[in-house]
Amino acid sequence: MSSSEYTFKLVQVCLPEPSKLVVMCDKRKRQCVCLCQVYKSCLDGLLPNYQAFYRVCSRLTKHQSTLLSGQDKQLLVALAGMDVSVPHVAVVSLAVCCRALKLCKVPAAVLHAFDDIRLKPASQVVLGLPEHILAAHAQPSPNPVQLQMTTPFPVTLPECALPADFKKQHGLLAKLHKHLVHRAVLAQHMGEFKSFSTSPFQLNRKGIAHSSRTWQNSEKHVYLFLGYCHHYQQVSQPTLQLFLSSPLIAQFVSFHIAASHSQLYIRNFLSCAKCVLRWWQSKPGGNHPSFVAGLEWLQTLGLQVADQLPRPSKDPKGLADIGKWMCAADLVHTIHGAEQQSQAQMQQQGVTVETSRDMHDAALAAMIFSHLPPVRLSCIRSLVGPAYLGPCLHPDCKEPSCEGNRLSIMSESPLLMRISLPHHKNARKWGKAVIEFDVPSDLAQLLHTYLGAPRKALLEHHLLIGDACPYVFMDMHGRGFVAAAVLTLYWQKWLVSRGGVPMNPSMCRQVFVDERQSDSATAGPSNQGAAMVMGHSVKQWDKWYDMQYHPRLAQNAVDGMQSWRAAMLQSHTLAAPDLTLSTALHCGHALVSDYEESRYQSCCCDSDIDIDLD
Repeated sequence: MSSSEYTFKLVQVCLPEPSKLVVMCDKRKRQCVCLCQVYKSCLDGLLPNYQAFYRVCSRLTKHQSTLLSGQDKQLLVALAGMDVSVPHVAVVSLAVCCRALKLCKVPAAVLHAFDDIRLKPASQVVLGLPEHILAAHAQPSPNPVQLQMTTPFPVTLPECALPADFKKQHGLLAKLHKHLVHRAVLAQHMGEFKSFSTSPFQLNRKGIAHSSRTWQNSEKHVYLFLGYCHHYQQVSQPTLQLFLSSPLIAQFVSFHIAASHSQLYIRNFLSCAKCVLRWWQSKPGGNHPSFVAGLEWLQTLGLQVADQLPRPSKDPKGLADIGKWMCAADLVHTIHGAEQQSQAQMQQQGVTVETSRDMHDAALAAMIFSHLPPVRLSCIRSLVGPAYLGPCLHPDCKEPSCEGNRLSIMSESPLLMRISLPHHKNARKWGKAVIEFDVPSDLAQLLHTYLGAPRKALLEHHLLIGDACPYVFMDMHGRGFVAAAVLTLYWQKWLVSRGGVPMNPSMCRQVFVDERQSDSATAGPSNQGAAMVMGHSVKQWDKWYDMQYHPRLAQNAVDGMQSWRAAMLQSHTLAAPDLTLSTALHCGHALVSDYEESRYQSCCCDSDIDIDLD
């Protein structure tokens, strides 16, 4: 492909998923064009900003911007590794771009890209020869390192003390380490590793493709490891080549142990490290025997970490002692009080931002606990409202007719609402069975009230470009709870404000199971039906949620032994056999009853030979 009149720059925006943005300008640095590609899970965060950006650009240029097409468009697509079908890409001036970006609050990394092109035309990250870029993206670039792991492998973990400048957030963050995250080698490695892990058909990969959530976790562990190597091991240019160093991996595991991180956290990192090694194995020259030994070494390390590091305690009594547990009755009472208070304030004060937020919080709490068996939080976070008519927002959905996890209004009079959850944790194991149920009347009335004027007031207060949040529940900035940690912090703060304890929302599932399985359980739903709404089975209650399962069974067994013992004594008294011993003198071989004496002849006292009684 011949050279283009444009220069290019590729920017990775890593919030909340890696999103590609290509910035290009002409050689006179007067005209600029940008193209972005974001994933479905970013729709409530990044995409509205970019949609607003295009609209603002169009308005500022009075709809006279030039659409990019032809050879330059193909070059842009090849550079970014995007789909062939590129959405609206317009050539506008740099001044218009900068004004539009600031108005639409596009991430700072994008602004940095524009400033870099405008102020540093000779910068190394601005590439003026597209042919070289295309060559790098057309085929995997040759690996400059030797494809083998560092040997010998460590036989024990090194001692590690937390450094004086220890920071919990030590990973490579895009907004803080743009000069590292966007390096060409690291960006190329991450792109190839993501393609290897998430491609639907990758026959040199073990197992099925990673889901979007699995890839997010893998990417997080990669950047945490690279950030550790950069901050504490003085690695100036971190790349995925560092996963070939077993001593670095051993030091990173020791660092986790010193920081008191959970064994599950460490094992997830080791699983990610194995995925990276398998990616290196798939590259030309990756058949070195050290890779097989390295995978075995990581497997052994993971097993010993699981054996030696204790799991965090989930016992209700221990959690209550540290202020992390509420019983089911207290939790239901707290949520019920919030519902009544929010409805009373709405009637007295009308629809304001404060009363609307209180009703939102009460509806969210009622969805998490009290009215329904505790639904998975991922389903609540991804629940879209009745007004949303777009496609499914689940990033891994392949069904064209799927409407996603949805709250629907079936009828207004009488009010009937239904929740359909096609995307839940065990959907694949259940043969894509949908969790579907009608909402109880009290909860339906609360949700119906909130989805009216209160939700509209929140959207108008928080959002810049109107109703662009398709989800039922939103954070303090008017965005959906895309990240699980955001919902956890939000719930804990709300629960403490209501006089509760900072308990994780996921702990509500254990609270519910603990009450249902206890000996003093009140009348309620069947265990099998409740487990189905929760997205698992009763067997998983016993294995993961019911921490009193084994003690309760043991105590019931011991208590039952007393009645069993009394029954044995009574049966012995009613039918006792004749065990009268003979008073006759016998030899020292045996004392037998009269009945036994009639069966066997008496032993001869003078005989030195024992009689075989067989």
